[in-house]
Amino acid sequence: MTAVLTRILGRLPIGYLQLTHNPGRLLAALAGVAFANVLVFVQLGLAGSMGESVAIPYRLFQPTLLIMSPAASETLSDAATLPRQRLFQARVHPDVTGGTPIYLGRLTWISGQNSSSSIQFIGLVPDAGPFFDDALAAPLISLSLSDTALVDTRTRFVDMRGFAAAQPEAQVPFEMQNRQLGAIGTVSIGGGFGGDGVFLVSDQTFFHLFPRRSSATPSHILLSLAPGADPRKVAAELAQLYPPDTVRIRTVTQATQQEIRYQMTQRPTGLIFAFGVAIGVVVGIVIAYQVLSADVADHIREYATFKAMGFRHGFFVGVILEEAIILAAIGFWPGLAFSQLFYQSLAYLTNIPIFMTPERAVAVFIGTILACALSGALAMRKLAAAEPADLF
Repeated sequence: MTAVLTRILGRLPIGYLQLTHNPGRLLAALAGVAFANVLVFVQLGLAGSMGESVAIPYRLFQPTLLIMSPAASETLSDAATLPRQRLFQARVHPDVTGGTPIYLGRLTWISGQNSSSSIQFIGLVPDAGPFFDDALAAPLISLSLSDTALVDTRTRFVDMRGFAAAQPEAQVPFEMQNRQLGAIGTVSIGGGFGGDGVFLVSDQTFFHLFPRRSSATPSHILLSLAPGADPRKVAAELAQLYPPDTVRIRTVTQATQQEIRYQMTQRPTGLIFAFGVAIGVVVGIVIAYQVLSADVADHIREYATFKAMGFRHGFFVGVILEEAIILAAIGFWPGLAFSQLFYQSLAYLTNIPIFMTPERAVAVFIGTILACALSGALAMRKLAAAEPADLF
């Protein structure tokens, strides 16, 4: 390793030799850097999981236009209802080829003596397959059977293996709100931070489960557009058709991005994750600073000797940065490995969509190097102030 670094640096790797001279301190430093990496990865993973949980329900829809109520309309599941007549008003636009209402409601599923799950129900018109993901087109038709559902195999706190073979001809019964439903198929959506699973039902079954809801007040309206139509242009023109502040029209992609931004910047959970990332970075900087500062203090006489010999300040900067980068480059990998293990364990236990992405790994690696370099720069202040005459 020394020979390789000598060839790369063009000089003796003093920083590497100083770090490896005390293996105990080096291991402690690497553990500290790895721990800081785990902190940052955990918070970023949870934040990414929140964004993924927000995006998954939107992926059930074709990327067309979505009409929502302007009241509390930042989230898909919590939005207020709006009049169904907005759908018929939109049909007058020449580029709008169709529309379908969507009904959302949440119920608690008591699936066992000590287990319950919060289920998000999405009520759909069974023949509205073209408005939804292609994989849902055929199963949705089967929902025309009364009191049937497509159940989420990734629902938390419930053993869903018994539903795997559910078919329209072989329904798997289950009870919800003292009403027996039949599972006729499955979907794989998963729970998020606001619920444990998502079940798809027909609009008529939805009204059986939510008797106070009316077909005249859907939660959202999906619109389909003519081929070649510009969704943003159509959305702007449609907004002129309605009375001011009565609807909010966006593309499905826009609605997804805006809800993710809202969840991350305005909801407490997103802010907590952001603070967690900041704390992880600070912890990493402090740990690396303590190690590098102690190293400078231990070798201050040697550095002073180099100073007296005429070595410039840039030489010492190179040595400290060499140590900082070595700490970052080596300490990152155990942090990555433990974080990957944490992701897999959490995904297994909670069914939330948490996973490592290459972009996140690269960003944290670069951030680790920058944080260690900053720690090295702070540690250099003590060396810059040292005078050889004062030390000998």
